[in-house]
This record gives sequence, structure tokens and C-alpha cells, in this order.
Amino acid sequence: MQQDIPTAVAPSHPPKLKELAATAICGNDITSSCLYVSALAIIYAGQYAWIALLMVGGVLFLFRAIYGEVVGALPLNGGAYNALLNTTSKSTASLAACLTLLSYMATAVISASEAMHYVHHLWAALPILYATIGLLALFMGLTIMGIGESAIVAIIIFITHISTLTLLVLVGLFYLFSHGFGTLALNYSQPLEGSIWKALFFGFAAAMLGISGFESSANFVEEQAPGVFPKTLRNMWLAVTIFNPLTAFLAIAIIPMAAVAENQTALLAYLGEVAGGNWLAVVVSVNAAMVLSGAVLTSYVGVTGLVQRMTLDRCLPQFLLRMNKRGSAYLIIISFFLLCVSILFITRGDIGALAGVYTISFLSVMALFGLGNILLKFRRNRLPRPVRASALVLFVAIASVVAALVGNAVLNPAYVWVFLEYFIPTASVVFIMLYRIELLIFVSYLLRQIERPLRKILPISSRNVVRLIHSIRAQQFVFFTKGDNIANINKVMRYIVENEHTNRIKIVNVLQEGEVAPKKLMHEVEVLDLAYPELEVDFVILRGHFGPDLIQELSLKWGIPKNFMFIGSPSDRFPYGLQELGGVRLVI
Repeated sequence: MQQDIPTAVAPSHPPKLKELAATAICGNDITSSCLYVSALAIIYAGQYAWIALLMVGGVLFLFRAIYGEVVGALPLNGGAYNALLNTTSKSTASLAACLTLLSYMATAVISASEAMHYVHHLWAALPILYATIGLLALFMGLTIMGIGESAIVAIIIFITHISTLTLLVLVGLFYLFSHGFGTLALNYSQPLEGSIWKALFFGFAAAMLGISGFESSANFVEEQAPGVFPKTLRNMWLAVTIFNPLTAFLAIAIIPMAAVAENQTALLAYLGEVAGGNWLAVVVSVNAAMVLSGAVLTSYVGVTGLVQRMTLDRCLPQFLLRMNKRGSAYLIIISFFLLCVSILFITRGDIGALAGVYTISFLSVMALFGLGNILLKFRRNRLPRPVRASALVLFVAIASVVAALVGNAVLNPAYVWVFLEYFIPTASVVFIMLYRIELLIFVSYLLRQIERPLRKILPISSRNVVRLIHSIRAQQFVFFTKGDNIANINKVMRYIVENEHTNRIKIVNVLQEGEVAPKKLMHEVEVLDLAYPELEVDFVILRGHFGPDLIQELSLKWGIPKNFMFIGSPSDRFPYGLQELGGVRLVI
């Protein structure tokens, strides 16, 4: 038994982001879609595109409650990956992570491509494909140098973007009332391909791209001040629900339908040119290039954080954690750039194909977030949370996302294959890492069968593989218990056996002054130690106060990362928020 670990001094934290800064960072991502989603919606829904975009706003309103409940109960960075990691198996969480990675990749490519299309609207000689690669390379270099997202820069871009959209809407309305509604009437007289319901369904499916980025706030919730996260959800919802339908309606009212398709890659700049003249087209194009470039940076920063978290959780190879002198994970950043360039060449910069990959990835992540909410209700019901999404809200929201996924697959089946070309290899790498012990055992068995006759030419022996297995499983895990019964501790040990590569676990019981170690608990741990021969169980009793300071002290003392430490679901009487525990995971 070990006794009495001293309490560490609480580490200092940087100031938390207030509402404007947090809204700007995630708002730049979601509102950048205003620059291209109107054209996509009009192509599929025709003159009813603005209604399809209002329907999307309704779905987003439902997801405000879903995200609010999940992140309110689990206020930790990582979005859907973190939500599922703390409610279900590691393999399910990794599936969400793979989809999020693809979403980031498509975000970067589509944002960079659209930015260059808007610049091309001003400078026709610009080679769009190579300019897009150049922009992706520029932000790769900046991110490697350590230039991340600045709240001040994000605020400037966000305010400029919202101001530009507001100016465009006001000028468009003035033009509409000055020149009459002839174009609007002409566009509404155009026949639809099929019924209005078919147009609304496929328009809705395509328009769901307009809320991509809604999950971004959940990826940096730990950096936000208390109470800010739900405000960012509200502000993002307001922005896209107001501007997306308005810009689509103005485009239908001012521009002939045939011209929409011809100018879909820079529709808002063309709208500004028609409604206000060349000066407004220049303003919109410059603003578009700026905010879309900001979305590229968001992708680099976001994917770096997610891959680092997955690598620390041993879902990806550890060499990805190598840092340069500036503290940047350069291998992650370079790999991301190469993947972005490859998808750019495969799709040949086609905005529709890019949007298809983007939408499938993003909608799958949203559906998995809804699944995380359901699991949270059943498996972590004790966790306090500021809001609760009703069963009806969950059903309608998830059904809407699934319908949008089906609609996109029917609209563009070829894009599904492009998505699978990237998803399958990404998921394969992750699942090889998750099941590498089983694979290495199989490799060791094969080597034992053939190594005697081929010993001189084999580059590796079964003993090398066995040593590698032992080194992987040497990582120790910790479970903090406060007198849990044998059933709960058994759940923890079963989870670790099924989801983690280890043969060592510490069961830690933290006692305050005057408390006595429960003999029953000690006996139960001994029983479980016998029940799980594949695990070496250490039962440790500490005296002190369980909290962030003690966790930090033990992590440093034992050399065990905090994301390899587990606790049970705390009640509303627990004095700390989960985000204060530094990444400690929930397991029961």
C-alpha cells in the first residue's frame, strides 16, 4: 500500500474566451458557408431554395439542445469523439474521429478553393487549382511556424464578414424595391424538375452544408468562459438562419436562374455586382477570400488538436507527436496538407464533389453526436447538465440528418465513392492501431512457424514482436474509486481489457483525514485481480483531497497521462467540472 501524496499547487490558466471571441472563432467557420451554400441550394431547389435553407435553420435549432446537453454534461474538447469516448467504446469514438478528420480535410479544400474562385472573380488570369494549392501550402507553413488562431484576428474577420453580408443584403433589398419584382416573377414561373416536395427535399439535403462548422465550438469548449458555449450555439444559429435564406432569396429575386448556375462558384460576388456595381463585388470578393482563408486556418488548427488527442489515446502512430522547435506537430500538418492536395486533384476542384465529401462527413458526425446524446441519457444520467434535449427533439433532429445523408447519396452517388476512398484508409489506420495487439500476436504466430528454416534471411523474429507487444501493454492506467462496489470496478476492468492495450491498472482509493480504508473494497479488488489474470492490479490508498491538483501530482509522479486515468460519473455535488480535471475520462 502507498500512503499520503502531497497536494500540488493549482496551475495557472490563460484567460477564458468571452462571448464575442468564442463566437468569432466558430462563427467564421459556419458563416463562411454562406458564400457558397445559396448557389448549391438554388441548383437543387430552384426558386424554393430559401425555404430549404429555413428548414436547415429549423434543424439547427434542434441541435442547439443536443449539443448543449452533451457538451454541458461533458465540457471537454474533442466534439463527437470526446462525447462517444466517454459514453461508449473506443472504436465507436474513433469512427467519429475519422469522420471529423475527413470533415476538416474537406473544409480546408472547399474553403481554399472557394476563396480562390472569389479572387478569380476579380483577377480572371488566376489559375484556380494551383492558387488553391498555394493557399493550402501557405497555411501549412504558417501553422508549422506556430501561428494559430488569434482571437483578435478572428473577431476582426468575423465583424468584417457580418458587416459585408449585412451590406450586401441591404443593397440587394434596395435594388429589388427600386427595379421591381420582374426577375423574381420570371424565376418563379420556371418549371421544376418533379414536384415541389422533391425540390425541397434535395434542396434541403444540399443546403445542410450551410451549417457545417456548427460543431467547431464544441472542439474548444475548455477555452471558453462559463456560460459562453450555449451563447455561441445561439449566435451561430442566428447568423445562418438569417443570412443563408436572405441571400438565396435575393439571388432568386435579382438574378435569372440560368445565371445562378453560371456563377455558382462566386455567386455572392456576382449578386453584389448586379445589385450594387463593381465596388460591391470587390468588397464581397475580398471579404470572401479573407473569411474562407480563416476557415482554412481553423481546419489546420482543429485537425492538429484532434490528431494529437487521438495519438495520445493511442489511436494513431506515436511518431505523429514529434514537435519542431516552435512546438508544432509538423508531421500532422504536412500529412494533412498532402491529403488535402490529393483530394483536390481527385475531385479536380469540382465544388460539387468537394461539397459532397464535406456534407457526408459532417452529417455523419452530427448523427453520431445525436447518438452520443442518447447514450449520455442512458449511461451518464447522473451527470449534471444545463439543458436536456427531449426524445422528440432527438428523433426529429437525427431523422433529418439521416434524410439529408440519403438525399446527398441519391443526388451524387459518385461522391459517396470519393468519400469512401478517404474514409476507408483513414479508418483502417485507426483500427489497425486499436487492434494492433491482436495483429501482432498473429504475426508472432506466423513467424514462429517459419523462422527456423528462414532465420538467416528474416529481418525480424517472433521474440522482437513479443517484446514490442510487452512494451505496448506496459502503459499503466488508473481508476479512482470512492468505495465503488465490485460490480462497478468489474465494469472498469472489463472496459480496459476490451478497449485499451495494457496489462497494468492502479485502483486508487483517495481518503480524507479520519476516513478508514474499507476492508470490503480491498477484498473485492483482490477477487477481481484473480478474475482478470491478464491484468496486474495495484490497489493504492492515498490520503488527501481528490481534485485537479492531486491528479496533476499523480500524473507527474507516476508518468501516466491524464487521459489514461478514469473516474465514475460524478454527481451534481462534485465540486469540480470535468474540464478542470485535465482530460480524465469517464468509464462508468
